[in-house]
Amino acid sequence: MTHIARRLHELLEPICLVTFFADECNDELTALGHRTYWDGYFASRAAPLGRVPAEVVHAAFYNFAEGEAARHIPSAWETIPPEASVAARERGSAASLRRILGDDGSPGLVRAADLTTKAATSAPTEGRVMYAGMRTLPVPGDPVARLWHSATMLREHRGDGHIAALVGARIGGTEAHVLSALAQGIHPPESFGRIHHLPKRRLAAVMAGLRERGLVDADGWFTDAGRETQQRIEALTDDLAAAPYESLSPAELDELITELEPISAKLAAAGSR
Repeated sequence: MTHIARRLHELLEPICLVTFFADECNDELTALGHRTYWDGYFASRAAPLGRVPAEVVHAAFYNFAEGEAARHIPSAWETIPPEASVAARERGSAASLRRILGDDGSPGLVRAADLTTKAATSAPTEGRVMYAGMRTLPVPGDPVARLWHSATMLREHRGDGHIAALVGARIGGTEAHVLSALAQGIHPPESFGRIHHLPKRRLAAVMAGLRERGLVDADGWFTDAGRETQQRIEALTDDLAAAPYESLSPAELDELITELEPISAKLAAAGSR
């Protein structure tokens, strides 16, 4: 099941990425009145949690630097209800999928949506804050929106497990980006797009801490211990992501992979935008 969880993550991720890369979602959020991309991002992704303070969003998202959530929460909700933001996120994401796929509900897409939803609504919610928030939302009837919604539920489920793995390894959010950058071959890791904007002093402190722990060397590359730590976290993340797929029979898992492969390939070829 760990192998299945990794394979389905690879297939579902291009579906989820339209939310962040394609124009339609941002256009919907801008039309509501969100001033910036990040206002819309924080307001819509955190919306299933309810009107929680920035500290809770920071804890649940985990990998943003201190103070980043507070620049957008709760101000992004002051004039735009969270419910409106999450609905706009769904509309825009579904519209992107329709445009890229040219598919409003072929039998293969409908079957993929149904099986993805069965998996996404079957896992325990204990300890899964973002996933539990998504589970409170109604599942769309439209197959394209349902596919996006359920893929995103599974993404948040996996993300909650990934955070648990990082906490267990004592790897903070910014440190996790450094390890991810190095695993992707990005050097220096401080140039990674998710962290390059942070103050140089903050990044230097993070790198110094990783060096002290023997996870990166003096030149900013992985040590053997650092690579092993990163790989161990990823393996545990896969293991913790397996629960939703236990609700599907072997035949259903094979069918889901078969139906998702052409969908995912088309989205990946478009860069999910």
